[in-house]
Amino acid sequence: MGNLALWGADMAMIGAFETVLYEKRGPVARVTLNRPDKRNAFNTQMRDDLWEILYAVEHDPDVRAVVLRGAGLHAFCAGADLSEFGTAPSQTEARQIRWMRDVFGRFYGLSKPVVAALHGYVVGSGVELALLCDIRIASEDVIFSLPETSLGLIPAAGGTQTLPRNIGRPRALDMILRGRVIDATLAREWGLVSSVVPRSQLGAETDRVARQLGRLDQQLVAAAKESLRFADRLSLSQGLYAETRLARKVAARMSRPRIRRSPEGRRAPAGRSMLEGYGSRPAAN
Repeated sequence: MGNLALWGADMAMIGAFETVLYEKRGPVARVTLNRPDKRNAFNTQMRDDLWEILYAVEHDPDVRAVVLRGAGLHAFCAGADLSEFGTAPSQTEARQIRWMRDVFGRFYGLSKPVVAALHGYVVGSGVELALLCDIRIASEDVIFSLPETSLGLIPAAGGTQTLPRNIGRPRALDMILRGRVIDATLAREWGLVSSVVPRSQLGAETDRVARQLGRLDQQLVAAAKESLRFADRLSLSQGLYAETRLARKVAARMSRPRIRRSPEGRRAPAGRSMLEGYGSRPAAN
């Protein structure tokens, strides 16, 4: 990971990337889409930068939570950079280039918890990026839309799969087919975001939630995320069986006597796991 530079043990780790800022403060990594003059439009360079950063995040044991946000006043991410579509032989080929590295799949498979700080325009690929985050916190000025059908396309970075799983099929169809624009109030009502805060409080609130997540046992977090992903691809009975197997595995690990350390490095005695014995229970009907 040659683009990463450490600026001191107690300071931020800054990534020298062209379109994304990467900094690490304590257990929280901050990933900032950094094309404010383009409203953080997603281009091939941003894909490549995120690809490297997410690899670093996943393999850095000091990173325990991630905040994803957008630079500037106007947008979290205003969708794909359409100027790239203009330079490619066709829209299809432009998309094929972006698909060469599945950064959205890397987001989906990340074992660390990700909190999205959403403000201003969240459009197209911006919505799809946000949907791959575990917790979404929005400012009161946020605007969501998926305009792909008006451009002769459909969402192709997971939106047709993740959106209905979050807000339901009828509402997803409304957004995708009609290009319906969703404000902060409706986004919270529909479950597109977890909470809405004043713009001035967005940074502090997302950092607070990320620090809270960073205090959790990271193997438990990874197991919980893996178990939740079962719901995306398994039937209920299959998911319950997979959940029980995973819970037994986690309970066995958590029941071993050990000395744990808090994220701040303080020594803490191991106690009974809240999952102890859970794996022996029969699956619910």
